[in-house]
Amino acid sequence: MKAIVNTAAHTLEMLEYPLPEPGVGQVRIRTGACGICATDIEMIDGWTRTGYPATPGHEWAGQIDAVGAGVDAALLRRRCVAENVLADGGEVGFEHPGGYGQCLLTEAANIQALPDNFPFATAAMIEPLAVCVRAMNRLGQASSSALVFGDGPIGLLMTALLSRAGVRDIAVVGGREARLQVARSFGAGQTLNYHNFDGDMAASIRNRTQQAFPIIIEATGNPTALRAGMDIVAREGKCLMIGDYGLSHADFLWNSILLKEITLLGTNASAGAWPEAVRLAVSGEIPLARLVTHRVPATRFMDGMAITRSRKEDVIKVVLDWE
Repeated sequence: MKAIVNTAAHTLEMLEYPLPEPGVGQVRIRTGACGICATDIEMIDGWTRTGYPATPGHEWAGQIDAVGAGVDAALLRRRCVAENVLADGGEVGFEHPGGYGQCLLTEAANIQALPDNFPFATAAMIEPLAVCVRAMNRLGQASSSALVFGDGPIGLLMTALLSRAGVRDIAVVGGREARLQVARSFGAGQTLNYHNFDGDMAASIRNRTQQAFPIIIEATGNPTALRAGMDIVAREGKCLMIGDYGLSHADFLWNSILLKEITLLGTNASAGAWPEAVRLAVSGEIPLARLVTHRVPATRFMDGMAITRSRKEDVIKVVLDWE
């Protein structure tokens, strides 16, 4: 099998490996498609979580082509996705080889089967959808209005889920007009391009929206956006953090939480959210295909990386095709 391998910081190579054989309770997936995530870029550029060599790819979809001992053979040839966290605590696409490889191993207990004709490229977006479904579960009962920081896949999916939950007044802050247009189609009534802001972000948003929001979703990982969200959240409101802030430290007044009685929530990964995410994807209630703007053969992975890094207006999600 071939695999796109992170062999050193800033380095990807197409290598050949022996075909992995599933052990007890495992299945082998022949990858159909895998999304390029911002976390993949962080990994490829060098971090301390995983060593080298490592095969990225946690936004994968594929077909089961071998099963290990104790696994129902009826799973063979089923299209599927799966929860990436394995029993040892490691994750497929990080500590364990992921969908940048033609094949990968995962645990049969984590498998979520898909209809036979469900497109792999669309199915690869179920992983970020599951992350957002868990975030909605953390958020609890929705309110009448919300503000979302971020026009990337997570921000857009959160917008769609908020709209589906009955939030009628949704504002989205982002930096690319093409993405903000998708946000409007996903349920945002107002979109704000931060490139048009003058000075303080919170003041700019307040001046444009003329309101405080009971729900703030911070989906960028930008500490400036989080600080602005805590400034404009309504009294007794909720700020939900779904971005990755790296090594950033808090630099806000802790009394801002105390005096406004804000609930500050963190959410991470997708535990417990996969069945609902698959249902939403298969039913078409969340238009996942809208997020896939570019499909690139896996053999042209460097082109896919270049498109992802380009930050061009029309780029939302780049998917590597293994078919």
